[in-house]
Amino acid sequence: MNKVSRRLFLGAGGALGAVALAEFTGVKTSFAQRGQQINLYSSRHYNTDNRLYTDFQKQTGIKVNLIEGKGEELLERIKSEGRNSPADIFLTADVGNIWQAQQAGIFSPVNSSTLNQRIPANLRDTSKNQWFGFSTRVRVIMYRKGKVNPSQLSTYQDLANPKWRGKLIMRTSTNIYNQSLTAWLLGIDGQAKTEQWAKGIVANFARKPQGGDRDQFEAVAAGIADLTVANTYYLAGYANSTDAKKKEIFSKIGVFFPNQGKGQSGAFSNISGGGVLKNAPNRAGAIKFLEYLTSPSAQNYFAKGNFEYPVVKGAQIDPVLKNFGTFRSSSSSLTGVGPNLANAVKILDRAGWK
Repeated sequence: MNKVSRRLFLGAGGALGAVALAEFTGVKTSFAQRGQQINLYSSRHYNTDNRLYTDFQKQTGIKVNLIEGKGEELLERIKSEGRNSPADIFLTADVGNIWQAQQAGIFSPVNSSTLNQRIPANLRDTSKNQWFGFSTRVRVIMYRKGKVNPSQLSTYQDLANPKWRGKLIMRTSTNIYNQSLTAWLLGIDGQAKTEQWAKGIVANFARKPQGGDRDQFEAVAAGIADLTVANTYYLAGYANSTDAKKKEIFSKIGVFFPNQGKGQSGAFSNISGGGVLKNAPNRAGAIKFLEYLTSPSAQNYFAKGNFEYPVVKGAQIDPVLKNFGTFRSSSSSLTGVGPNLANAVKILDRAGWK
């Protein structure tokens, strides 16, 4: 597997970047050589994903040239490269980012019975077949054990209840995770209720929004607040850490899956996913790679390597995730999240969610 660093790759201009990539990876223009490699632009920054690429090459003989960077930077690179882009696949995290990529017109339809059969309909683009989710990240309520009784918890909506005044911390409103959660709630509750929810959340803040998911539950463990909302895989990574401080933090945090009651939506399960680019030099190889990501071995890497939930029914999850408990995910299609994003951001701004 060849790998291009974000600094090297993104520092070049569009056409120059494509030439530099070709020289670095040995990409040639002949069909035979293109068939032996694919160029993957990915904002997934996990070293454990390397096993995905090496396993795919062993199974198919197709080498993966990995180009890493932030999702928005890679998207801009693809747009600037245009028809000359060497990229075959774009992978990123959060359905909001995937929808923005789709709106930019970079994806092409993929009609694959393998993908359609293995990936649940609500975790892929069923209207145009342009993007697919390959793992899920469940956004849950995390609380300080001994300070919050889980019997007090119920839904995302209830976090706006005044009983949590001064006890809640969250990431900023510029974070795509919070924007997508709000957009999802818009689809469930509508404009008025979501406006009220956002205002209630802001009123309950124990501090100004700051930091990432890990910073939130670390602050809860430190007693700065009683509860927060974060993705499960961040916390799961602390369970078997060799760092004693991280293990101690893990021991202090409880996980609660919201919206599990009768008639309620189920927990919000976001995705990591992507699709094949419309100017992909090796479209056939790219489709093979996407189909590989739904295979038992690949789903196992997602589950074991990064504590994500597999999307394929019957795939095993990591024991740490099992210990968090069973839950019901929302069955509503994620295709509805993207169109609500712009309105969600306006709602968060009006609520004073910085």
